[in-house]
Amino acid sequence: MDTTILTYPLKYSSGAISHAGKVRQVNQDAYLLCPDLGLWVVADGMGGYEDGDIASQAIIKSLQNIQQVPDKLSDFLTQVEKHLLQVNMDLYDRTLNHSHLIGSTVVALLAHQHHAIVLWAGDSRAYRYRAGQLEQLTQDHSQVEELIEKGLLSPKEAETHPTSHIITRAIGVKPDLFLDLDIITLSVNDMFLLCSDGLYREVTDLEMAELLAQPEQSCQTIAEQLINLALSRQAKDNITIIVIRIHSALQENNPNE
Repeated sequence: MDTTILTYPLKYSSGAISHAGKVRQVNQDAYLLCPDLGLWVVADGMGGYEDGDIASQAIIKSLQNIQQVPDKLSDFLTQVEKHLLQVNMDLYDRTLNHSHLIGSTVVALLAHQHHAIVLWAGDSRAYRYRAGQLEQLTQDHSQVEELIEKGLLSPKEAETHPTSHIITRAIGVKPDLFLDLDIITLSVNDMFLLCSDGLYREVTDLEMAELLAQPEQSCQTIAEQLINLALSRQAKDNITIIVIRIHSALQENNPNE
């Protein structure tokens, strides 16, 4: 457990990029970049269903209504959860009046002072790069992940399993929404990566780590490098990336950010 107590304020810089990929005509991903609030979100409209872009955009448009920095991280979480629960009900009601499901995954980072919350539903992911190590902070809500937990499938086998794209939780597909979350301590020079599955199906953890380990590069440049690497391969799915860097507010402004 990290027991370091930080006494100086933190600030955040970030960059984001999204691409339809090399196969799909429509980009059903969406993202939100609000470093002033300490809020970053990636939403991946469910590609197997129609109107996935409507679902992902509904999440982003709702969370954009959060305008004020909260006094406490718990209040911040309550606000975000309230918005996501409402979007879930709106999309589910829409589903009842149509012949198909309308849904989206979501992964969000909520930062306040020296702590943050990672919040997610589905298989969009959050990673943290710290001191040379890349760590996946989220656990996919997917059929293959359940098989891995039961010892019926190895992580390597899961990569090519025929049900690897089937998720078990998302915004809008059921009347009740259950979001997973984790509370983490922030440290200066931490790097965070939020992404849809279009990235990690093309780019390895080692490659992600190598690109995140570039203190001289801006978050936007790193995001562009990651997406260009994914696009150099099959890129069958939409790809969305947010890169976030944690700074000390006492440091001089980084001209690269």
